[in-house]
Amino acid sequence: MDIPPISHPAWSSIVSGKRKFHFEFLGTKFLLNFLTLQVKDDPSPQKIQKCAQELRNLFVRNMDLYCVQKDLFQIFGREKLSGYLYSIYEVKEKIVRGQKLFLAGDEKLLGQLPAGKWIGGSIPYFMTEQGGLVTRNKIYVTEMPAGVTDIFIKTYNVETIPNVYADMAENGFSLIIIPASSQAHLEFALHAPQYKGFGHNPLIGWIAGVHLEDLGRIAPRVFDGQTQTVLEDGAVVIHAALPPTQVAEINYINIFEQGDGDTITFPEDGFSIREAYINGVETNFAEYVARQNLDTRLPLVADYYGSMVNVSFQNVDKTKQEVHLYAPVFAGVSYRHAKPLEDYVKQFTSKIPAYLNEQPAFSCNCILNYLYSELEGKHTGGITGPTTFGEIVYQLLNQTMAYLTITDLTSPKTA
Repeated sequence: MDIPPISHPAWSSIVSGKRKFHFEFLGTKFLLNFLTLQVKDDPSPQKIQKCAQELRNLFVRNMDLYCVQKDLFQIFGREKLSGYLYSIYEVKEKIVRGQKLFLAGDEKLLGQLPAGKWIGGSIPYFMTEQGGLVTRNKIYVTEMPAGVTDIFIKTYNVETIPNVYADMAENGFSLIIIPASSQAHLEFALHAPQYKGFGHNPLIGWIAGVHLEDLGRIAPRVFDGQTQTVLEDGAVVIHAALPPTQVAEINYINIFEQGDGDTITFPEDGFSIREAYINGVETNFAEYVARQNLDTRLPLVADYYGSMVNVSFQNVDKTKQEVHLYAPVFAGVSYRHAKPLEDYVKQFTSKIPAYLNEQPAFSCNCILNYLYSELEGKHTGGITGPTTFGEIVYQLLNQTMAYLTITDLTSPKTA
């Protein structure tokens, strides 16, 4: 069983006497007696935090003991412990223990981690158990699901990324991270549906970014922890294999729907648009956006046989008469401007499928949702993960929440 981070409220509640357990490990009993006396004499948050850290450290040092594992289960039960923000020291512990990790955090933190079975991408925005959060001091950890039988970490450049689907396990899934605005990002966004094996197996991940204050000053980066390679252009992927009794599925939640306005098509694929067809009439798209006073916080939405796919606005260059987008539009696809939203969190939680009553194996949300809906401090149905510069669910998406689930085919089905 894994050990939750010091930020988990259980540690402080134990040393402050709010939760009591009959521990089996003698060392825990002796230390806890000492720690609770300290907190009783000085119940300040600083003292509670210090004592909670000492208690957690004891569990970390002795976690291989059977009695300690039983004590951990007594505290945390079957609680899903992947998907928390950890300190850099806690992440180092996990790497040294050989855990297989998918990481998100500030690039300075990721650059300090030791070699191991991990990949990561730069981002300081997260959805957490406490709500939306910005931090440069913590790393979001997603552990490989327990059923994973093997992993293979590989980096790709702009020439080799078309092989990403062909390299996947016969039964499994792959986690991918690509730096924002890199050539690999553009290549994948424009051509992923044309790659050999596209859609045959689940490929999910995100686009790495930076703090918005650092845009144009610091490049987004991805990390291959196994070789300690850092890329500003390319992709890093964990290919994971599952046993025949398990199956991986990926999907996304999109709270946006097509509005009732004009039908918009484009003459060619691309991120930067000059000309468009509005109800079949050729028009400069920048002029159209200005004339209609479109709210560019709302995306363009295409209907892919019942799945709504967003293309988000980056900016409108009135001088060059161009519209720049965060994902490409595709020639021949019909788009409409999205309907306005009244309550992001309410609409988001209403769309969470019933089978996600437990946290997914991995999830991520879009930075634009975070910003435009002011999600800092707000909860999104208990689903946590990095808040990214784009989501990957087979192909690049915008303003969605992407997720991965693992189903055990031998588990009894419930109604």
